[in-house]
Amino acid sequence: MEKYKPLLKIARESIKSHLHGDKLIIDDNIKKKYSEKQACFVTLIINGGLRGCIGSLEAHQELWKDVVDNAINAGFNDYRFNPVSLNELKKIKIEISILTFPEKLGIGEKVYDKIDNKMGIILKKGWNSATFLPQVWEQIPLKKQFLEQLSLKAGLGKDAWKDSEISFYRVESVEE
Repeated sequence: MEKYKPLLKIARESIKSHLHGDKLIIDDNIKKKYSEKQACFVTLIINGGLRGCIGSLEAHQELWKDVVDNAINAGFNDYRFNPVSLNELKKIKIEISILTFPEKLGIGEKVYDKIDNKMGIILKKGWNSATFLPQVWEQIPLKKQFLEQLSLKAGLGKDAWKDSEISFYRVESVEE
């Protein structure tokens, strides 16, 4: 999505500034252009493999700020990975996914047929929850397996999706 291309530079600059301990300066035109409150995820990839992914499910701040925060968090605060090193920065490919507002579908088995591979899915049961961006369908194309893996990601049993609350969102994404 061309209209979001400038956000890739902001994400990279955010990570670079954080690495060097420099102050990040965002152009006022960028701030104005991306001032609408929107939620996004920033995904870092090295050699085709995930290197970090952090985001917001609901809009709570201007999009440009969400990109800055999520880029830094994906690079340095994703518990699955060590913080990004200076050597890795050159190898990292950045993808930004801008989310629509999540919509409730209903309870797992009852809404199974409504789920498609263009949806980002949020699974929630009690205090546990997890999401997969729509891009994850590329790695897990079978719906049942997708939902089982999402249940496990939420810290639940693989069949928990059957009686969990399911919501979805769509994304517009841009990548380097």
